[in-house]
Amino acid sequence: MSAYLDSFRQCFFIPKPTLTEKNLPNQSGRVFIVTGGYAGVGKELCKILYQHNGTVYVAGRSQSKADAAIEEIKKAYPSSDGRLEFLHVDLADLSTIKKSVEDFTAREQRLDVLTNNAGVMTPPVGSITSQSHELQLGTNVLGPWLFTTLLTPLLAKTASASPAGSVRVTWAASLATMFSPRNGLAWAADGSKPKTHGDRATDYAQSKAANVLLAREYAARHGKSVGVVSNAWNPGNLASELQRHSSAVERFIIGFLVYPPIFGGYTELFAGWSEEAGRKENDGRYVVPWGRFGVLRADLEASKEGEKLWEWCERESKPFM
Repeated sequence: MSAYLDSFRQCFFIPKPTLTEKNLPNQSGRVFIVTGGYAGVGKELCKILYQHNGTVYVAGRSQSKADAAIEEIKKAYPSSDGRLEFLHVDLADLSTIKKSVEDFTAREQRLDVLTNNAGVMTPPVGSITSQSHELQLGTNVLGPWLFTTLLTPLLAKTASASPAGSVRVTWAASLATMFSPRNGLAWAADGSKPKTHGDRATDYAQSKAANVLLAREYAARHGKSVGVVSNAWNPGNLASELQRHSSAVERFIIGFLVYPPIFGGYTELFAGWSEEAGRKENDGRYVVPWGRFGVLRADLEASKEGEKLWEWCERESKPFM
């Protein structure tokens, strides 16, 4: 199947999800982090995991939003034996991330699945992170890379005492990868860093393609050595806070194309919890709505930019590790 036909099938005539809150096994004793877990798709995933007795860290910048979401979820599932905890993490400020990881590792002895769900989409042109990176590149790519890298020793420790394929890192991509530059990334003229295009949609698409590349590179570097599975996913076209920077006209058009956030939760659930996604032969593959493997654009599928991107992330993050 071509990537273009598969992209159409990621929007319309989507098969029913195979893994949902109805058939997810008991998650008692397992520990999870969901970034951006207090809104939209992330909150839906937290609901599913909590009702099946998981310990879920709702990670993000806003304590008040997290507290409200945690209270809502607890009230909805009063019989759960799980736990919901807030973890402060600001992916747009690399200087804060190590402290967030230290906070988590002081509270937990294991981490079974890290869902890199949080992100920003099409903010005003010129928006930057605390380290002056283009906001989408910094928040969607650099921040998650550093957060994941610092958590990898604990993921590896957990994997060493867990069933094969059950410990995972998953990364937020998007249908927008279809509109990313050739090979997923364009580089600045001197080759030192990913190019900032100055176009919100192109920069967003590039950041999502970068997550596909990082997911594959993580699989290549850590899949065999530490036993942690890594996949990227397109959650689907969903109604969520990601659209907060869209214009009124854009939101009107999007309204005809989006699905309820719970369906994106099913996509993330498949990537992080399904048997299929945990198999060795599926490590690094691309997950699409609402839980199945999809087809990437040919040049992105064949792209060798992951290693260069990884090395750039290492250079930029080194002062904060």
